[in-house]
Amino acid sequence: MLRWCGRCPQCSGWNTVVSAIEEDPPGGKPGGAGRLWRGGEPCVTERIASAEYASPIPLADVEAGQARPRSTGLGELDRVLSGGFVPGSVTLVGGEPGIGKSTLLLQALHAASTSGATSLLVSAEESAEQVRLRASRIGPLPRGLLVLAGNDAAAAAAAIAEERPSVAVVDSVQAVADPASPGTPGSVAQVRACADLLVRVAKSHGIPVVLVGHVTKDGALAGPRVLEHLVDTVLSVEGDRHHALRLVRALKHRFGPTGEIGLFQMGDAGLTEVADPYLYLLGDRQSGSPGSVIFPAIEGQRPLLVEVQALAALSSSSQPRRLTQGVDPARLALLVAVLERRASVDLRGMDVFTSTVGGIRLNEPAADLAVALALGSASKGVAVRDDTVAFGEVGLGGEVRQVPHAHRRLAEASRLGFRRALVPAAVDRAPAGISLVRVGTLAHAMSLARAGSLAG
Repeated sequence: MLRWCGRCPQCSGWNTVVSAIEEDPPGGKPGGAGRLWRGGEPCVTERIASAEYASPIPLADVEAGQARPRSTGLGELDRVLSGGFVPGSVTLVGGEPGIGKSTLLLQALHAASTSGATSLLVSAEESAEQVRLRASRIGPLPRGLLVLAGNDAAAAAAAIAEERPSVAVVDSVQAVADPASPGTPGSVAQVRACADLLVRVAKSHGIPVVLVGHVTKDGALAGPRVLEHLVDTVLSVEGDRHHALRLVRALKHRFGPTGEIGLFQMGDAGLTEVADPYLYLLGDRQSGSPGSVIFPAIEGQRPLLVEVQALAALSSSSQPRRLTQGVDPARLALLVAVLERRASVDLRGMDVFTSTVGGIRLNEPAADLAVALALGSASKGVAVRDDTVAFGEVGLGGEVRQVPHAHRRLAEASRLGFRRALVPAAVDRAPAGISLVRVGTLAHAMSLARAGSLAG
């Protein structure tokens, strides 16, 4: 008969008994001389007492040399990883389908093999022939680039342990399966089991392993949350599939900061590093166009000048549209309301469109002033001067608030030839070559635009 047991009759410890199905002890009679078994194991107190004791050591005596990164052969990827892949590390790379995750990692494997090392690609989603066709556009394939097609996680772990490659890529962790675990490939149990198996082989043999991960429709990494906790680094490949620019950023990195981003451009030969993004982002900008404002964004630790475009047109519908690309829709709706209530910019009955050039996504509140200024410029048909940048957070009261990294934003704008900046009133200094136009409210900024003070 089942009954509550708060004290273990074997060790006399309180709250050490775990509820479980009773099993016969190995090689003994049912009941096992009164011992409480949980899946054939003794109670918690006995397990702790019988555990092998490992002596702690001073942290100062730990050698840090093994944590030194090795270059991936791709400069922009090395920038994100603070130098490259660390031996024994596990990296999870996520991104939307077709964004370039597999291409980027195949190029990293190609670069590693070209230098004389061995690299391994475990392809669980494509056949070896498909991988060969995709790799042909990268260039001549070195003999050191190995491929294993199949979805057996145990076989993949065995191949990594046997071949000892300089880096191994598993594409993808949702497509492999561990025969010893229940569930189908991609299930929570299988993803957890496969990730744990691959993490153990990476740590035990000092081999950097990269896992490709799927994402949900909301852009979050698919699978159990524990997957992100198991790995050392989480990279995200971002961009618009209809644009060539790709951003690689670190969401988690145990071996360095998460502040850097890598810039790549998708082309016929795969992903190429972008040395000067402004030829791509600002090269086709039209001079004197209403609704165009330059915003100095901070992507990670890197300043990046982005063109924000806006268009306002009379609506033929009783419910005007608010469409945006690259700007948070909720933030756009807030700015439209503040413009109407606090800055006397009438957008009622008008369709409003905003966009960022190059597929860049602006998630920081510092873009508020640039977006609002672009909307005001578009609605009034007055162009903002081509040599002007704008940044600042807009509050519900119409105030323009200060934002972090103001000096770095201004320094990058000055370096690229911009001569004026519309900034919050709290910004106290500017680098040489650029003058500040300080505004305390959005109404003040709009009055400057209407008066032509910001026009060319």
